[in-house]
Amino acid sequence: MDIEKLIAKLSARTPAILGMEQFSKFAVLLPLIKKNNEIHILFEVRSANLRRQPGEICFPGGRIDESDKNPQHAAIRETSEELGLPKSAVTNVFALDYMVSPFGTIIYPYVGVIADSYEIQLNPSEVGEIFTVPLTQLQIEKPAIYKTNYKVEPEQNFPFDLIAGGENYNWQTRSMNEYFYHYEGKVIWGLTARILKHFLDVLGERYS
Repeated sequence: MDIEKLIAKLSARTPAILGMEQFSKFAVLLPLIKKNNEIHILFEVRSANLRRQPGEICFPGGRIDESDKNPQHAAIRETSEELGLPKSAVTNVFALDYMVSPFGTIIYPYVGVIADSYEIQLNPSEVGEIFTVPLTQLQIEKPAIYKTNYKVEPEQNFPFDLIAGGENYNWQTRSMNEYFYHYEGKVIWGLTARILKHFLDVLGERYS
């Protein structure tokens, strides 16, 4: 390959996340609804029959399928399926910052408005119940913050002899904040709380 072909090949590509094809990709929607003349955020409680994270609080969402046009389409589709709504009931959808987790997943969060002219009919195989929290309440409340620490543990036959420092190599460790919001006996934490805090940070000062 000559230099001109090499330059042409490089100039034609769009950068992405290195190793992105190996990540599982999910899309979620932070749903806003009007209730008692206030804006509320809707949360789901996952069905107790689910294999993964039964009974935990989450936003509507799931894995991005090959049939989805893009992550936004996946977020709307999953919301429609879980809440028993037509896709047209989800309006004013905007992207939040996407997240690359340390567990091999990329999460694309969105915020959107659920039209109040539709009746929610839960998919019982996925959703145990729903509840809403006034947006102003969440903007007032400061979440409790706890740290989770991650450390590197090389496998047993790791070739320490091939790296500088060998078994004494100074692996970098990292910690991550976990946020906890409490509302009427419900505990919102994990990925859901992380997306919620990001959304509240985007809004900035208290909404009025």
